[in-house]
Amino acid sequence: MLKHLNSNSLQALLKLYNRIWNEKVFPTSWQRAIVIPIAKPGKDPQDAGNYRPIALTSCLCKLMERMVNARLVYCLEEKGAFSPFQSGFRHHRSTIDNILLLETSIRKAFVRNQHLVSICFDMEKAYDRTWRYGILKDLYHLGFRGNLPVFIQNFLKTRVFQVRVGSTVSRDFYQREGVPKGSVLSVVWLCL
Repeated sequence: MLKHLNSNSLQALLKLYNRIWNEKVFPTSWQRAIVIPIAKPGKDPQDAGNYRPIALTSCLCKLMERMVNARLVYCLEEKGAFSPFQSGFRHHRSTIDNILLLETSIRKAFVRNQHLVSICFDMEKAYDRTWRYGILKDLYHLGFRGNLPVFIQNFLKTRVFQVRVGSTVSRDFYQREGVPKGSVLSVVWLCL
């Protein structure tokens, strides 16, 4: 829908984004989400753990997130903030790179008649357990100052969501820990 805006509407939207950025004021409506639980295929629907939460948020917020994310990722890449082994969620990289690296290491160890130890981690509930102020601390230590850390702090504070099942909507729940699922920014924060 935003792709079809005329030039006057796009200018108004740009003014809104610049105002949010420069005045460091984050719209409270952008901190709200409606969460719709979607059953995981082949799992028992009676178990609440077998649902994937899909968060519906403001399209205007998502667009600004993408703009901020593009700049943040560029700056993080320039600063060498990502591990050289971090391949997921990076431009011109793929998790296949890690699989090929592992396969190469296995082949080398086999040829040299050596042992090889591989440890894999699955970060269960990674979004829910991410320390949000640790993100700000990491960005500070990487030299980020000014509007970006303030935007991120405002983006993360006072996150509110409701759960909708059919036509029934729950009361408000406050997300005091972690980072929002479904946000392009959250993926980058997990990589720091």
